[in-house]
Amino acid sequence: MRKLLLGLAVVLVLLASVPLLLLASGTISTSSLRMILNVMAGVSGPAADASTLGRYRVPPGFTVQLYAADLPRARFLHFTAAGDLLVSRPHAGDIVLLRRDADGDGLPDGRETLLAGLSRPHGLDSAAGWLYVGESNRIGRAPFDAAAGRLTGPYEPLVEDLSDNGNHWSKTLRIGPDGDLYLAQGSTCNICDEEDPRRATLMRFAPDGSGGEVIADGLRNSVGFDWAPWSGALYATDNGRDLLGDDFPPCELNRIEQGGFYGWPYYNGANVPDPDMGVDPQAAQRDPIAPVHGFAAHNAPLGITFPDTSGWPPAYRRSALVALHGSWNRSEPDGYKVVSLHWRDHGIEERDFLSGFNRDGDISGRPVDVAQGPDGSIYISDDYAGAIYRVSYGAAPGDATRAMALPGAGNRLDASPPDWLADADLAAMGAAGAALYRRHDCASCHEAGENPRRLEDLPARLGYAAVVETLRAPQSPMPVYPLSEQQRRELAVFLLTR
Repeated sequence: MRKLLLGLAVVLVLLASVPLLLLASGTISTSSLRMILNVMAGVSGPAADASTLGRYRVPPGFTVQLYAADLPRARFLHFTAAGDLLVSRPHAGDIVLLRRDADGDGLPDGRETLLAGLSRPHGLDSAAGWLYVGESNRIGRAPFDAAAGRLTGPYEPLVEDLSDNGNHWSKTLRIGPDGDLYLAQGSTCNICDEEDPRRATLMRFAPDGSGGEVIADGLRNSVGFDWAPWSGALYATDNGRDLLGDDFPPCELNRIEQGGFYGWPYYNGANVPDPDMGVDPQAAQRDPIAPVHGFAAHNAPLGITFPDTSGWPPAYRRSALVALHGSWNRSEPDGYKVVSLHWRDHGIEERDFLSGFNRDGDISGRPVDVAQGPDGSIYISDDYAGAIYRVSYGAAPGDATRAMALPGAGNRLDASPPDWLADADLAAMGAAGAALYRRHDCASCHEAGENPRRLEDLPARLGYAAVVETLRAPQSPMPVYPLSEQQRRELAVFLLTR
């Protein structure tokens, strides 16, 4: 009964917050009301399953998979050095670890709760043997063995007394290229003067939590930020204010500069004065910095990442991916997709990357965060459907294996040996294959590094035809080598008989 009364109270508050003009005119849609309940009351959308993938669209050459489901309110993502995926779930108060897909079936190899009982955990990162978590009211950390995927000591507070009242309570943190800890926290309100000078800012701390300083303010709700690899510049997404109509103000991408002021609450978009706030009382001391890119109003850009696109088409060089969570307060829903941003001489171009969540107002998901895995694929969280999607360039993990599967026994993917094997000099071919293995430095990926792709179990999984086919059309991030058919056979003999 208590939960029911609380739910009714929340609904009344929500309805009061919806623009009266929209309610009176009847132009607010059912999907918009559903978004309000999702945002404010945590009501989930329809569960994701394989059948929903047919509605999603990716650029030519890319494929999309459902990597994990049944993760209600999944928010931010972080890959460990071992390739496990950590997922924050603020409303469950926990951090979930998804074991890396070592068997190549396109799914995580296990799931476990790494931390529980937290206060709305959101941002997370790991460095130097520590796992860092941004809770709504503090930053905490615990010693973390990435190779084993487990904590090796107790979780402890690092930075306390952060405020989490009002709106935009989430805390997003990242360890920067300089080794420092960066923290974004949004405003308490839609439009107001903040009492806590740390709200609506980006801050920087030493890794031990000391020396906290505001490096940029006037950021209404910068949920995501990342560093461009070609310049080292720090970019942050920002959500524009509400209640100024369907199409204003734009949401923003800002290039963060030390000491920069980014306008809120006195300016919107390209430094347009806010009609409700009047003149900035510090106008003589500071100038607002305009965004470098504007997203459509109410699209709610959240997570951003600059992926390694070395194996992708040239159009993706100098690009970023941004999750647009989608509108909850717009008469016609908009957003609900992942976009790519492309840095060009004339500015930044925005293109669809993963779309189809919004079909004429029928909303199937709300992207939150974007992360790149060790396999080069892009992983996207969806807190509405409770899912993680994987977008790969080329054949998707698991799909490629199934495509080359042949009838056979056990778990070998080709039980019938190819014709050429009958007359082969295996010793000579194996020696030639070993020389090719050394020449192309295959050991650098398969035997060394933080997450080597071991080949010891290859004979139990694949046969000659499957290995030759993989070498002919390898899956990213493996490069395509200029091998003849005979050389591919020689490598296959070496790999399967050594």
